[in-house]
Amino acid sequence: MSKNKLVKVTFAIVLVTAFFSSCKPKDSSDAVSGDAAQKVYVAPGKYDEFYNFVSGGFSGQMSIYALPSARLLRVIPIFSVDPQSGYGYSEETKPMLNTSNGFVPWDDQHHLELSQTKGEVDGRWIFANANNTPRIARVDLKTFKTAEIIELPNSAGNHSSPFITENTEYVVAGTRFSVPPDNANGDIPINTYKKNFKAYLSFVKVGAKGEMDIAFQIEAPGVNFDLSHAGKGKSHGWFFFSCYNTEQANTLLEVNASQKDKDFIMAVNWKKAEEYIKAGKGKKVAAKYAHNTWDEKTHTAKSEIRTSVLVLDSKELKDICYMIPCPKSPHGCDVDPTGEYIVGSGKLAALIPVFSFDKIQKAIAAKQFDGEYEGIPVIKYEAALHGEVKKPGLGPLHTEFDGRGNAYTTFFVSSEVVKWDIKTLKVLDRAPTYYSPGHLCIPGGDSRKPFGKYMIVYNKITKDRYLPTGPELAQSAQLFDISGDKMKLLLDYPTIGEPHYAQAAPADLIRNNGQLKFYKIEENNNPFVTKGEKESKVVRQGNRVDVYMTSIRSHFAPDNIEGIKLGDEVYFHVTNLEQDWDVPHGFAIKGADNAELLIMPGETTTLKWIPKKVGISPFYCTDFCSALHQEMSGYVRVSPAGSNVPLTFSLGTNLPATK
Repeated sequence: MSKNKLVKVTFAIVLVTAFFSSCKPKDSSDAVSGDAAQKVYVAPGKYDEFYNFVSGGFSGQMSIYALPSARLLRVIPIFSVDPQSGYGYSEETKPMLNTSNGFVPWDDQHHLELSQTKGEVDGRWIFANANNTPRIARVDLKTFKTAEIIELPNSAGNHSSPFITENTEYVVAGTRFSVPPDNANGDIPINTYKKNFKAYLSFVKVGAKGEMDIAFQIEAPGVNFDLSHAGKGKSHGWFFFSCYNTEQANTLLEVNASQKDKDFIMAVNWKKAEEYIKAGKGKKVAAKYAHNTWDEKTHTAKSEIRTSVLVLDSKELKDICYMIPCPKSPHGCDVDPTGEYIVGSGKLAALIPVFSFDKIQKAIAAKQFDGEYEGIPVIKYEAALHGEVKKPGLGPLHTEFDGRGNAYTTFFVSSEVVKWDIKTLKVLDRAPTYYSPGHLCIPGGDSRKPFGKYMIVYNKITKDRYLPTGPELAQSAQLFDISGDKMKLLLDYPTIGEPHYAQAAPADLIRNNGQLKFYKIEENNNPFVTKGEKESKVVRQGNRVDVYMTSIRSHFAPDNIEGIKLGDEVYFHVTNLEQDWDVPHGFAIKGADNAELLIMPGETTTLKWIPKKVGISPFYCTDFCSALHQEMSGYVRVSPAGSNVPLTFSLGTNLPATK
């Protein structure tokens, strides 16, 4: 890059940074309307109107809030181990975190997407992405458990994920970091990026019961893919991906990947891609990736490693991918409820381009191209453009819709959210946010049927909004009422991890979907289940000891165990015999170096324990279950290796000898 260009780009970055550092919105003192408290108040014993599913960012988990009260309901472990529930620590759940790299106990969870039918949120599942070790998870909303995780080969930085087609035919992912393909020699100089690095789009088929399988991948030029969305209605059959770093820089990206005035939105005709797969155009490519599933009958996960994937080449097949110029370093790509308008959000732009699906189709038919990019036709900007929202703010990131013809866009630099008319492109309202908003969420706001009453904005910086807590402050969400002409701020509330993309749906849609209240003990097919206290036992096979244990208010069976020796591996298989809603039991033992267990009613869960000291180790229930919860405990006696102490177990009979 020339010295002149470097100076210009650096000046632009400094200018934006300076603006950002002084961008505290005005009139912050009276931003909340007078009736805000009344609008967010939910009386004790009453339910909220919406579930809000919020990505956990670097926590790797998903949090669930109730709206409008913003009460935290649950944190669902997905990609990170969870000592509270034992997820990733129990023997049954460990396989859920298996990958081609082995067991991975953490990830960076950015985006969520609710399943849809006919373009409307249906309340069956929610999909989550893992950014660091590329994976997609499916959470079952009947059990609120992670039911399945599939790893994505040929991918790095699974950021453009996990977005779905309007009938959940596919959950789709694009790679943030282009890398050499998995089957290539990756031991190459980094500065050969333009020659050797590729991007991949993964189309993961979703079955009738939610089961996931990689149907095919599309090899694309080595760019960075960001947020994407499927077409809907008239544009069903197409997918739209924002992408940046079309300069294909491999170092100092803040300068070298910000040189061009426009990057691209890639339009992908996935129906045409399906035709090519059926015609045998896909190449079977060696790739290693994990597929992990949870079995509700056995309460056990299993992991299998798969070894190949079908790949289509975007250079060879000229009619599946098209590039649409989009200013500048786009982060967002959002499709309105009609499927006609595709909104681009360039992080470094001072306008919002809106593209027309009809115009895109006409431009393709008329071959209104402005050359090619890496073998992919580039549609002329004006030929695809519906129009531009002029001077909306600085740093547009993400747009959603209210179903009344309006769009709402966050602006990271100018710390605001702007409401505008999709057809006329006129700005209708703007509201300050505190501060630097990233994503926003309108319940159903990326579907064909938004529920346009509330909008939640997720902010990156809080500064003076909450009591200080050291060097790092709480992440922030803000709830707005968007039912009228003007947006009204109702509530600030802190969130878990760093929230990115979120989803929300009417409470009745989720809570009336046949939610599981407890597991029927007679249907428990775990190989280590104990269906009654009389079946409880302790079995030794060499240095492996299996404890078949039950828990019920307010004791374990057995609760006295002797004959455990140093060098033993002890497996506590605890079955919760309760058959009532919301009566879990916990299990923890002194010296365990992993976690506790949290066992749902009718469920069996296993904790592996390796004693390290001779002596007595108490165990107890960690989840308050009854008035005699404190009494729900027991003891394990650990003897030296080679000891002659026999293996015994009991409940209520190991009493002191009488004189």
